[in-house]
Amino acid sequence: MSKAMKKPDLRGVTVATVLPFRDDSSIDWDGYARVLDYCACPDSIAAVFVNGHAGEAGSLSDDERQAVIERTRRQIGGKPLLAGIIAHSTAEVIHQAQLAEAAGADCAVLFPPAPLGGGASATSRTPMAFVQAVASAIGIPVSIFQYPLASGFGYSPETLAKIAALDRVIAIKEGSDTMLAYDENRRAVKLADPSVAILPSNFNWFLPQLAVGGDGILSGLVSLAPHLFAALWQASLADDLKAMRAVNERLYPIVRAIYGPAPIMDMHTRMKVGLKALGLIRNADPRPPLLPVLPALCDAIVTTVGVARAAGDIRPA
Repeated sequence: MSKAMKKPDLRGVTVATVLPFRDDSSIDWDGYARVLDYCACPDSIAAVFVNGHAGEAGSLSDDERQAVIERTRRQIGGKPLLAGIIAHSTAEVIHQAQLAEAAGADCAVLFPPAPLGGGASATSRTPMAFVQAVASAIGIPVSIFQYPLASGFGYSPETLAKIAALDRVIAIKEGSDTMLAYDENRRAVKLADPSVAILPSNFNWFLPQLAVGGDGILSGLVSLAPHLFAALWQASLADDLKAMRAVNERLYPIVRAIYGPAPIMDMHTRMKVGLKALGLIRNADPRPPLLPVLPALCDAIVTTVGVARAAGDIRPA
């Protein structure tokens, strides 16, 4: 397959969906359907990303990940469907990617395997071999999940450029967590292949990332505030900095409520607290080892969501 074949259009807003659970930690499929109706099905959403961190994919079985993809495909119709691939070995990544393809995914989003955290991501040799091995084993294109540099898993601009030049790579989910890294990576990737989509995804930098240049937005927070992200993207398309700033001001309190307090790993559980407050899901608890959000922080999130809802910035059906 070449980049000209079956290449989904990822320009625009991509929602990384959260996955609600029941009290017994089984998947709440009814709640998930309501979440999809709210944040994935509207026309303002260009694509849907499942089985990522927001969807707690690391806690799911193969059968559950398959079911998430299949049910999402049925509900969103023909929109591009991206599936996260989180595993520890190349063989396991290939296995998951093949299952995702069979279930109806249009693109496999490759998270860096754990061994790359030992410094292997600092040079291009091991990441290139990893991406090539996976891409050659499946019939759908791949996207690269760029981690924050401080995590030890983030790729260098040189490595990302070499990966972007590979035949089946179509996008970079860019979460480097610094503006300098974002801009350097964007420039390197676009020089290697201008068709590879750069999707800003770092919660602290949505406005400046788009102002510098981006092909869309990819975020789990779209699950909670899809209308604001759609407005931010439209303002970016219009090169309207004043409008972008206005949307950013409305988005800011939601961003801080979800991402501000430590530990940051609770971000997606906090989003579910907000979705519960909107009546879309009944239970906001994650699967262990993650823990429920503490009551005081739940109250702050509910208050923030309530203010945004009253202002019309969060609008459940």
